[in-house]
Amino acid sequence: MSETVKIIISICVYVVFAPFAGGLLAGIDRKVTAKMQGRQGPPVLQPFYDVVKLMNKETVVINHVQILYLVTFLVFIIFTGALFFGGFDLLLVFFSLTTANLFLILAATSGHSPYATMGASREMIQMLAYEPMVLFTAVGFYLTTGTFKVREIIDYEGTLPVFLLPGVFVGFVFILTIKLRKHPFDLATSHHAHQEMVKGITTEFSGKMFAIMEISHWYENIFLLGVIALFFLNSEWWSPLVAVAAIIITYFVEILVDNTNARVKWQRMLSNSWLVTIIIGATNIFILEILRKGVLNWLI
Repeated sequence: MSETVKIIISICVYVVFAPFAGGLLAGIDRKVTAKMQGRQGPPVLQPFYDVVKLMNKETVVINHVQILYLVTFLVFIIFTGALFFGGFDLLLVFFSLTTANLFLILAATSGHSPYATMGASREMIQMLAYEPMVLFTAVGFYLTTGTFKVREIIDYEGTLPVFLLPGVFVGFVFILTIKLRKHPFDLATSHHAHQEMVKGITTEFSGKMFAIMEISHWYENIFLLGVIALFFLNSEWWSPLVAVAAIIITYFVEILVDNTNARVKWQRMLSNSWLVTIIIGATNIFILEILRKGVLNWLI
């Protein structure tokens, strides 16, 4: 099988099956959360029931450009995952993800709702909080494997990247709490009923628009867990098993953090994220670069 055919198959599998896996993950998330809180919880398939119900509800559109921005957000999220699972450049993948989030902000602010506008402002602050760590993640993979290409990182014949990037991994898991919209960093919008801004950035989304938002997050969550897997993948046959275990443990930790922490103010989120990025992420990159230059000088 040629490399091009493998890429096409990988992209098609992501596009077709990612929303089902993401919806199932959301259902498991809600079930585990309920157990932690001493409740029975909804069925695991409840997220799918919710989206079907939203599809059948009336959609109130403030203006036509709003739904255009939201659909573009979905398209770029799918494009981001397709680039990643297709094995393309990691920098391009993260750039596409940032572009998607910008369209989400535009969709929220186009409705001129004070709640949505406040949510959009917090979304931009969240981007400022996690983008430096995302950049360090891409740089870390390059320093470890010598490439930004996802498929080449997966085929790397050296040690698992996480052994050389422990600080970057911890930093990425830290900002993953922001991307998964979990406590204590679910400032722009929340999956919980006690959000002080009603639903923040999604306040003006209803019916099919809110369904698009949910499906977009399903796609995005699968992509984000794929990045977690990348830390534990190399050319060894057993590395996918380690990657699956790492995904399960990481997501459970995120659920645990979500249920044991209260929401913080945006100032604390921003300062904590930057401190983790600078102290843990940047230090890891700095040490890795020193080791890399030392090895090159020794070889010379």
